[in-house]
Amino acid sequence: MKNYALIATLAFATLFTACKNDKKDDPVVEEDITQEDMKQANQESERVMVKVMMEPKSETNTQGRIQFVDENGAVSMMAKFRGLTPGMHAIHLHEKADCSAPDGTSTGGHWNPTFAQHGKWGDEAGYHKGDIGNFEADADGNGSIEFKTDEWCIGCGDDTKDILGKAVIVHEGVDDFVTQPTGDAGGRISCGGIIK
Repeated sequence: MKNYALIATLAFATLFTACKNDKKDDPVVEEDITQEDMKQANQESERVMVKVMMEPKSETNTQGRIQFVDENGAVSMMAKFRGLTPGMHAIHLHEKADCSAPDGTSTGGHWNPTFAQHGKWGDEAGYHKGDIGNFEADADGNGSIEFKTDEWCIGCGDDTKDILGKAVIVHEGVDDFVTQPTGDAGGRISCGGIIK
């Protein structure tokens, strides 16, 4: 009986030693994975979404819905509107998520954290981080726009990228991308705050 116990003990010891040695040969051990690697992996896998309801301003009926999604280092914006006059309309991000004024002026000016001149998105001469551009409304007053950029984030805390606490404004006219500081886009006809 003692022989069986001795054999079992030796077998277990051999197995334990073999498993322990296998771990030493493993090319990826815990020490190789840094906290920075884990932080980066978590950031890449996070998906943040904010929905914005747009309300009419300046005695119009313009309303809509916008969805912002922050994923894999870029923010996508998908927006749909109704109650617009047919034709082109400017859309911008403004400084404050405050739509309390009847004409939308409580949102402040264009969101411009880098103090650039107003212009078309991506223009080498400069553009505001809130200068999204123009979109078209059809004969029934319906319009939509999609936009994506890695120059925005949602809730990251970077003052030059974070769109939380800003407002979306739809204007009655077209952004000419030249007139400073607003593009001569006309009155503010719809407003929505980007808040969680």
